[in-house]
Amino acid sequence: MNKVVKVKVEENLKKSILDAVDEIGGLKHFINKGEVVLLKPNFNTADPPPASTDLEFLKAVTELVYDCGAKIVMIGDSSTMSLNTRKVMETLKVFELEDMKTPPRIYVFDERKWIKKEIPGAKYFKSVSVTEYLDRADKLILLPCLKTHFLAQFSGSLKLSVGFIKPFQRVRLHLGYIQEKIAELNKIINPDLIIMDARKCFIKKGPAEGEMREPGLILASINRVALDVEGIKIIQGFKGNSLKNIAPWELPQIKKAVELGIDSKLK
Repeated sequence: MNKVVKVKVEENLKKSILDAVDEIGGLKHFINKGEVVLLKPNFNTADPPPASTDLEFLKAVTELVYDCGAKIVMIGDSSTMSLNTRKVMETLKVFELEDMKTPPRIYVFDERKWIKKEIPGAKYFKSVSVTEYLDRADKLILLPCLKTHFLAQFSGSLKLSVGFIKPFQRVRLHLGYIQEKIAELNKIINPDLIIMDARKCFIKKGPAEGEMREPGLILASINRVALDVEGIKIIQGFKGNSLKNIAPWELPQIKKAVELGIDSKLK
């Protein structure tokens, strides 16, 4: 299924998220009672949204997943190499979510076990160490922000997966062909659902700071490539954006993901 749902957020954020997912089957289609669900936000730095995930958005998704009968909601990430993930999360007040009526379990991937995995069909990024929590969850939901990126050009659901890998290995990721490597990494990441917070976006620079606009949207899909293409188109709709001369399907990370068959089984 390549469908990407776009919902305009009015006042009720939680309802807007629910409405978006309802158009592709509803959360109960993706989550079964008693399952452990891993939410992957964007806490690369402690900069405000859209550089990082909005806490109210993350809280709303957590509540909705618990409403579906999930046994445990896990939230985890690993920040950029030069920063301490725990301190980033503390600055962003992420651990305050542990005070919710039904609290999630929040994990700093850097403080936990890494598992080495081979990437099938990879040319540039043949093996990588990823967080153990990818294997401990029954379901995975990606929660990307919408923004441009000064190195990767665009940061959406495909780029979000970089936060799953051991920080030191990101040095290798950034040594050329970064977009192709991002696509290859996604061969071993298997999300069940993607919900993008596109209420705000960067149209230039990024990922930590940039020129911001406010599309006011929530996007939902089960197809990373299709969702990212729609995200690129949204950014391209704003005057002065840094992606204006790029055909979305020709962006290297998108093109490589298509070549690798990322989410092709959903077509």
